[in-house]
Amino acid sequence: MRGVIRFLWARKLSAADIHRELCAVYGPNIMSEGVVRQWVRFFKDRRTNIHDESRSGRPSVVSADLMKKIDEKIRLLRNFTITQLSEHLPNISRTILYETATGKLGYRKFCARWVPKMLTEIHKTSRMDAALKFLSRYHTVGEDFLNRIVTGDARARETWVVHVNAETKQQSMAWGHTGSPTRLRKARQTLSGRKLMVTVFWDAQGILLIEFMTRGTTINSEVYCRMLKKLKRAIQNKRRVLLSSGVVLLQITRALTLL
Repeated sequence: MRGVIRFLWARKLSAADIHRELCAVYGPNIMSEGVVRQWVRFFKDRRTNIHDESRSGRPSVVSADLMKKIDEKIRLLRNFTITQLSEHLPNISRTILYETATGKLGYRKFCARWVPKMLTEIHKTSRMDAALKFLSRYHTVGEDFLNRIVTGDARARETWVVHVNAETKQQSMAWGHTGSPTRLRKARQTLSGRKLMVTVFWDAQGILLIEFMTRGTTINSEVYCRMLKKLKRAIQNKRRVLLSSGVVLLQITRALTLL
């Protein structure tokens, strides 16, 4: 339309005549007479460009200093929320904080992965000692040592019904760049709920025994001895050669009461 206005203005038509010509061809709602008069003034002032001129727009509030502050907060505490960040920077909207963290700084949030518990230095030292002994026997005996290993673990078969959880999985999400590892580690907090325990024993070839425990049962020495007798019978039936070569039993257990 602006090109048509410029053409008709060059033909010496007035703004009112140009508006009547436009309405006759394109309809009465194509453009108001005031807009036509405005563009006629532009062309009289020797404007030749009929397109909108570039505008500076609203000045950006995201300065290099603000980006540095946000980046420092993320590196200091990677599982913060935008709400928590806005408390430290109250003059900046949450939308701008989120767009800065994700768009300009390239961060995104990853869910944490549950691990059984946080290990103390004593736990770490004990596990390191056991691992070194294991490697020493492996280097001495070879692959046959691995084939003689029978191990087991106790797991909750049903879904945990949580009464108290100090931190949810969503709350444990942490910020990281797109190239960061997506599987983070999060210690499982104390949980309470009903569950059914199942103990599984296996070796290099597969599962040897699956034992379900009734609720209210405590895994003590008596229960564990009965379980080992069942394991021995399972080995006799499924791995007869294993008994003659000698079984290396790797089993870590603790007294548990099934509620």
